[in-house]
Amino acid sequence: MFVDGVRTPFGRSGPKGLYAETRADDMVVRVIRELMRRNPDLPPERVDEVAIAATTQIGDQGLTIGRSAAVLAGLPKSVPGYAIDRMCAGAMTAVTTVAGGIAFGAYDVAIAGGVEHMGRHPMGEGLDPNPRFLSEKLVDPSALVMGMTAENLHDRYPEITKERADAYALRSQEKAAKAYADGRIQPDLVPTAIRTAEKGWGLAVSDEAPRPDTTMAGLAGLKTPFRPHGHVTAGNSSGINDGATGCIVAASEAAEELGLNARMRLVSYAFAGVDPEVMGVGPIPSTERALRLAGLDVSDIGLFEINEAFAVQVLAFLDHFGIDEEKVNPWGGAIAFGHPLASSGVRLMTQLARQFGERPDVRYGITTMCVGMGMGGTVIWENIGGNAA
Repeated sequence: MFVDGVRTPFGRSGPKGLYAETRADDMVVRVIRELMRRNPDLPPERVDEVAIAATTQIGDQGLTIGRSAAVLAGLPKSVPGYAIDRMCAGAMTAVTTVAGGIAFGAYDVAIAGGVEHMGRHPMGEGLDPNPRFLSEKLVDPSALVMGMTAENLHDRYPEITKERADAYALRSQEKAAKAYADGRIQPDLVPTAIRTAEKGWGLAVSDEAPRPDTTMAGLAGLKTPFRPHGHVTAGNSSGINDGATGCIVAASEAAEELGLNARMRLVSYAFAGVDPEVMGVGPIPSTERALRLAGLDVSDIGLFEINEAFAVQVLAFLDHFGIDEEKVNPWGGAIAFGHPLASSGVRLMTQLARQFGERPDVRYGITTMCVGMGMGGTVIWENIGGNAA
């Protein structure tokens, strides 16, 4: 059961970003403490595991961050923890892994999440790819540059034009702006202390990345850095961001015993591999497999939260399944909010859980995302607060 989820506001990476002088592990600590504060009926000693993902596990994102953050957050020393990595799907994998442990009976309650401080630790920092990848032509050279994999998707799906990608990006910004105006995003944000040598202490209370003034004309004029006269721009892609997420996952019996207000039930999940140079198609086979495992059809799914790494990747997914865009990311996605790599999976889940609360007519929802090095991940959830047949 997904009990509760929270996140820090997402910041823009870089020397002027919200978290430029904030440690990654401190962001995780803030999330863990907020989860415990919001769920006072959960005794800290009943937390059986803390699984925290990070793509770049060095510096303040290293030291087995699940365990170190648990200690820093003040959980009992008896609570173990570990670090996990599946690049963009890190937090998603943290959730599915602890859920598997719960289903097996190894424990009852766990905290799962992710963090990425891309300002301190750029994607690929310290990376040393094995030369065999290229010398033996195991992957195309473009596989290691995410923007180039998105350009490859445009090649594969010529019907997804730059104009379509830009239009999708604009809608994401518009939906995020409306969700903020309607107060839908704020309840799951953890006000987070920040500090800079220049300005002193402050408080991050909202996402830094959204650009509500985005226009089609502005998007059309952006550079295509990955290919001359290409399709992929900073406007129709997710940003480079910092942030942390976390959630409480529990066995249904434990949630009932402790009086925890579970919000959705994990029905099935699946990960799948694809050619790394077109990693954006990953959610297609992972969703097909998750649906098959659940005995469901895509028509049974009433809400989709898909990570918007690139607009083309989302559009390829929607075109493949024939999904009505009205069911997809109703409060906007990563193109607006940002994508701090390993943390994003739980943002998707938290938004879906909140949407379930407003949509008792919807029984099933999906969180899904593409993953670097050619993978996709999908989790199917059931709205346990709804009355859908």
